[in-house]
Amino acid sequence: MTSRAGDGLALRVISAVVLVPLALGAAYAGGWPFVGFWAISALGIGWEWITMIGAGRPALVTGLAALALAGLLAPSNQVAVCGVLLCGAAAVALFAAQGRGTSGWAAAGVIYAGAVLMAPIVLRADTSYGFEAILFLFAIVWSTDIFGYFVGRWVGGPKLWPAVSPKKTWSGALGGALGALIAGSAAARYADVPNLLAVAALTLLLSAASQAGDLVESAVKRRFGVKDASHVIPGHGGLMDRLDGFVAAAVLAAMIGITRGGLAAPARGLLIW
Repeated sequence: MTSRAGDGLALRVISAVVLVPLALGAAYAGGWPFVGFWAISALGIGWEWITMIGAGRPALVTGLAALALAGLLAPSNQVAVCGVLLCGAAAVALFAAQGRGTSGWAAAGVIYAGAVLMAPIVLRADTSYGFEAILFLFAIVWSTDIFGYFVGRWVGGPKLWPAVSPKKTWSGALGGALGALIAGSAAARYADVPNLLAVAALTLLLSAASQAGDLVESAVKRRFGVKDASHVIPGHGGLMDRLDGFVAAAVLAAMIGITRGGLAAPARGLLIW
């Protein structure tokens, strides 16, 4: 049992060593490399979700086609058009999956995969703080995951939501929040943003969103009786398993940024308080 756990951790580390530089490199480059990275991720998640729920080929083809088209439009700042396109595709997927008992789930999958695509692209498109906002998100989500994993294993204690995720503990959740506070504050200092107290509160909020996203994805998988969304990432399962926390945190970050800075400066709206 210990050997299996060690092998799983080794695979997670190896996968991270490969994927983290890709994510950081795409974030630094911006433009088409960044859009391409998240478009591929969104297409993978759309495929995983719709395949997992058994919604059928018409829903799958519709969802993936809409995601691909949204990826092509996203660099032109056609956010509203992409939103309408994805909502339309979700409606078509809803209709296409009727009779299988998964129509609502199919529509939700298109929207979920669309969020993977649009939220980081909207933030990164801000020329003032776009790169810094993505680094801030990475720092929070990755540290939440890493600290939560190790603190939960070492400390143990009461379970966070045993019916959905038997291994997650309250100690891990608190450890993840502490790790996010440290890493997020460091990223904010790197970006030279003011009012670090407000940023610290934002960090805790986004860490909580990341952990909630992880739990929601676990609940969806349990609903459909699967352990991993797929097996495309050794040690991690599928793209959904790897990006569940990031999706939730990125969507919340984009909403906060747009509310405060508009579509012209969402990253500035997120970071500058």
